[in-house]
Amino acid sequence: MSQGQQPVREGEERYAALLNNSNAVRAITSAVEGTLGPKGLDVMLVGDRGEVIITNDGVTILDKMDVSHPAARLLIQVARSQQKKVGDGTTTATVLAGALVQEGVSQIVRGVPASKVVAGMQQGVKMAAESLQARAREIEDLEDPLLAKAVYVAGREREDIVALVMEAASIIGIRKLKDPSYLLADAVTSHEKGSNEVFEGLLLRQLPLYPHDTPVLEDTRILILHDALEPESLDEEVLTTEAGFARYMELRERFTRDLHVLADLGIGLILLEKGIHPDAEQFCMDHGIMVIPRVSRNDLARVSSMTGAVPLRRTALHKERESLGRLLGFSPWACYDETLERVRIRSGGQKKEPFVTLIVGASTAEVVGESARIAADAASALQAAIAGGILPGGGTAELAVSYELERQREAVKGMEAFGIAAVAAALRKPMSQILLNAGYNPLEKMEEARAAQLTENCDGMGVDCDSGLVIHYEEKGIVDPALVKIHGLQTAGEVAAAVLRIHNVIKMRSAHGYEE
Repeated sequence: MSQGQQPVREGEERYAALLNNSNAVRAITSAVEGTLGPKGLDVMLVGDRGEVIITNDGVTILDKMDVSHPAARLLIQVARSQQKKVGDGTTTATVLAGALVQEGVSQIVRGVPASKVVAGMQQGVKMAAESLQARAREIEDLEDPLLAKAVYVAGREREDIVALVMEAASIIGIRKLKDPSYLLADAVTSHEKGSNEVFEGLLLRQLPLYPHDTPVLEDTRILILHDALEPESLDEEVLTTEAGFARYMELRERFTRDLHVLADLGIGLILLEKGIHPDAEQFCMDHGIMVIPRVSRNDLARVSSMTGAVPLRRTALHKERESLGRLLGFSPWACYDETLERVRIRSGGQKKEPFVTLIVGASTAEVVGESARIAADAASALQAAIAGGILPGGGTAELAVSYELERQREAVKGMEAFGIAAVAAALRKPMSQILLNAGYNPLEKMEEARAAQLTENCDGMGVDCDSGLVIHYEEKGIVDPALVKIHGLQTAGEVAAAVLRIHNVIKMRSAHGYEE
């Protein structure tokens, strides 16, 4: 496979910027390609203060790298886009983008105009994406055995993670998992003092007042305030007058009545966006009400959605008791977990939809962080598989599509055909790198795999990274979500096209103007 690492020959100085960008892209790709596949290894990231992250998650590696080259930064956008859109496959997308750039550069330095190469690549990416989509097999329910296999592959063969994700999915249900606005990966949280657990409810990071003296609440009502729990305030100038002081006392008495109404309504948990007045703090402590101040608006929205509570302003406390009662939420159980140092709120009762939290535990902060990233990838893969179906993994589907592109290229007139050829060659890179990481000769093994695909008329024939034998990937459960592959290819194609179209790199002047 051509690499595009061509020296600038005499008379070809016009390629200097292109080759410089290509080399930067190659350097970034080499940082993550060794992590690809079941035999891929980890990368250790070391910070300025000695902090360490050990991971093989592509987007984590690229996000934490110290990168200054502008073309290399473009490549990092591939991983970020992949992570944002589908949450998995960041390494494969980055490797594909790097391969597309290298193959495109090879065509350009041969004399093919960059505009023709880019146009052909865009056409080739579109054709390849359509072919991958046509080959995908739909997942109809959570009991489909290939769904668990896709989670197993994305979860890096961690059976404990797979069990965690599948249990959470069964609670959430396939209808909500198909909702694009819901991300199961967002439900993953990690704690080095915890153990793997699916909790049917939410965990709040904010501590309650007097955390070690909080009650266990059962069948409790919940009040949410986008405000502070305190009396209405008056200007200091008003307090200097007799009428103003009388108004101040009236507001204090009204606030005390409001607090008693809260207790009478059976409120056991109050979540506040802001702080709390000392009088209210003492009242809640005396009446066994758990108060959590300074809760983020995002967390308040999550609790509101789960419990049915309507977020209120402080003035809403003056409502009639019955009216206020209808705006409260409900939870069958809530408590402060001293081990995790989190407040647990269980879903149930008035909930409209199920909520889960996937708690991932490990012995150290470094290990638990990586385990949480793996769980998030597995959760994202599950949703992607449900949304778009699955394909054989290990680069086998891309290998089959690459040869299909080569056949279609023959019918294309014009120099755009060279861009399609670049896409076809780049599509073989994922399998090539996986085989290389497993210790095999990629050219030899890829030919064996392709021959088996033709003989068996099956895209799922690939190489076993343990034995080196050709096997049926789907039968062995080696599958990937189709959306992971399709979106990764499309994003890689966009960034590769942007890099290949760069004719020159010019430093911009300072935003403050020219130096004197």
